[in-house]
Amino acid sequence: MIMELFSEIYSCYYQVLRHLLSGRNGITIQDIHHRICEEGFEESMLSIIPKLESGAWDLFRRDGDLYFSKLNAPAAAPLSCLQKSYLKALLSDPRIGLFLDQEQIENLNGMLSGTAPLWKPEQFFYYDRFSDHDPYHNETYRRNFRLLLQAQKKSQYVEIDYNSPAGTRVHHYYVPARLEYSVKNDKFRLLALKQAGRDKMKLEILNVARIQSIRPAEKVLSSSVDLNALIRASYYKEPVRLHIANKRNALERAMLHFANYEKNTAKIDENTYECLIYYNQSMETELLIEIMSFGPMLTVIGNEPFLNSLKARLHRQMHLDSVST
Repeated sequence: MIMELFSEIYSCYYQVLRHLLSGRNGITIQDIHHRICEEGFEESMLSIIPKLESGAWDLFRRDGDLYFSKLNAPAAAPLSCLQKSYLKALLSDPRIGLFLDQEQIENLNGMLSGTAPLWKPEQFFYYDRFSDHDPYHNETYRRNFRLLLQAQKKSQYVEIDYNSPAGTRVHHYYVPARLEYSVKNDKFRLLALKQAGRDKMKLEILNVARIQSIRPAEKVLSSSVDLNALIRASYYKEPVRLHIANKRNALERAMLHFANYEKNTAKIDENTYECLIYYNQSMETELLIEIMSFGPMLTVIGNEPFLNSLKARLHRQMHLDSVST
C-alpha cells in the first residue's frame, strides 16, 4: 500500500489527474484524451481512461457527455512524510551534485535533518549494470556538466575538447541540446548540435566523461532547431516490435523500463499489448541488453535485423556459459 501511494503521488498519472480535477467546468472525454496526450504519455490513456469510464477511479460526476470534478476545492498536495523521506534519499545519490551545489545540498539536508531516508545506496545491488560509471564526484566532471546545463538553457555554443572512443582528440563548437542518462551504463551522454553547412545542423552524441574541457562561446543559436525531428530522422526505418503479456503488471513495468525511448503502444487482444520502439544505431546495443534483461513477459516479434542481433547475442552468451562450466 505504501509503494502504491508513493507511486501515485509521484507518477505522471497523478499530475495529469490533479490538473483535470482542478477545473470547475465540465469536460468531455475527448478533452480528457487531449489533456492526457499533452501532459502525459501516449500509453497513459491505456491506464487512465478505462478507470475513469468504468468508475474504478470515482473522481468525476458524469452528466450526459460531460465529466465534472467531485472536488470542492483546488487539489493541494503538501509534502507527506513519505515524500520528505524520498527527498532525503535523493540527497545521498552522488548524481545530485551535478544539479545542486554544495551549499544547496547542505541547506536541504538541514531542512530534512529530522527525516530518515527512504533507502540508502548500499541497499541496492545492480546485477545488470556496467561498473565503470561516470566519475560523479570528480570536480572537473561536475564543472563540465554544469557548463553544459547552462549552455543548453541559453542555446549557447561551447568549445569542446573531446576524447573519442577511437582514442582521437576532437575539437569542435557545439550547442548542447539534451543530456540523457543511461541506466545500464550508469553514464550521461550529451546530444549536441554541430554546424553542418550554412543553414544546417547535425546531431552528435558525446559521452560526458570523455569531455576534457569546455569553454563557453559568445555565440548563441540564432534560430530554433527541432531536436526531436533530428532524432527521428536518425531512426532506422523499422522499429523494434514487442509483444507484452497482460499479466503480472508487465505493461506498467515495460513502460517504466523503456521510458526513455520513443514508442507507440496498443492493446491487440485481452492478453497482449504491442509496443513499437524507435531507435538508431547509437541506441541499438543498449536497447538489446535492456530487452534481454526484461524477462519472459516480453516477446520480440521484429524487425529482422534486430532479431538476428538478439539471436547472435544469445548464442554468444550460451557459448560463454558452456565454457565457464
